[in-house]
Amino acid sequence: MNIDLPIVFTVLMGVSILAYVVLDGYDLGVGILLPFATSSEQNVMVSSIGPFWDANETWLVLGVGLLLVAFPVAHGEVLTALYMPVLIMLLGLILRGVAFEMRIKAVGWHRELWNWFFWVGSVVAALAQGVMLGLYITGFSHGIGYYIFALVVALGVVGGYVLLGATWLIVRASGDLQKKALRWTRLGLLGLAVALVLVTLGTMLESATIREKWLEFPALLAIMLIPIALVVALGWVWHAAQRISEGLPESEWTPFIGTVSIYVIAFLGLVYSIYPYIIIDRMTIWEAAAHPSSLTIVLIGALIVLPMIVIYSGYAYYVFRGKAQEKLYD
Repeated sequence: MNIDLPIVFTVLMGVSILAYVVLDGYDLGVGILLPFATSSEQNVMVSSIGPFWDANETWLVLGVGLLLVAFPVAHGEVLTALYMPVLIMLLGLILRGVAFEMRIKAVGWHRELWNWFFWVGSVVAALAQGVMLGLYITGFSHGIGYYIFALVVALGVVGGYVLLGATWLIVRASGDLQKKALRWTRLGLLGLAVALVLVTLGTMLESATIREKWLEFPALLAIMLIPIALVVALGWVWHAAQRISEGLPESEWTPFIGTVSIYVIAFLGLVYSIYPYIIIDRMTIWEAAAHPSSLTIVLIGALIVLPMIVIYSGYAYYVFRGKAQEKLYD
């Protein structure tokens, strides 16, 4: 049986990136929301992500690693075009990691200072990732209009991460903090909706190929299920958050699961738009792929490492399930 290895690695890389966006997205969102909580609530917020955030970033390493070894030509072009936002993202993640460790040991105003550094690191990392997305979907085009578009998309990504963080806190927090998380959920929904519209319009306006794929009849009838599903998922999250805030029967997991479904649907739409390109209108996955012999060896390693990451992450989430405790790191 012949296996199309470039497609296999495209799927693996896509799953890794999506897992990173969802998992590290919620802890970045919690970091972004940190200044809007009281001191005791901040401790609960940090405790809610503390056991997981390191493992969540593993998916970013895996995704970039797969891009390097499976699509080396594309890796060179993508990382060259995104050198500055990638560097800024890494600096933000480093600052966030240092601040997380230091705030645990700090007391008094020193802890407050490190809380602000944690917030800065989270915001910087989220904005940088949004800029990277904005530049990528416009094919790394240059010009003030493209840079403004990338910045607006970055703000939308921050809103999307706020939604992930808020819905995560609905599950992990209680009392006043959970009530705040429900309010933050509505704000995050608006931000994510703006980001989805901008990414869709920007991608279609930039690429005639993508525009034709979305507007071609009769495929249009089937593809319209994607935006319809997004609208339904957005309404589902809003409705679930409203029911919880009113004390009506509703699982606390529903808003978070609904938010994850939004990301999955949006990601599928982006994949449909871009495929078979790895760089829009410039390079297909087959043109960028490494030699089949190299891909075969790397696939064996990936099939060993990937289940280990899933098992470890699943075990961590199982052990630290339930409501977060304020004194976890004291």
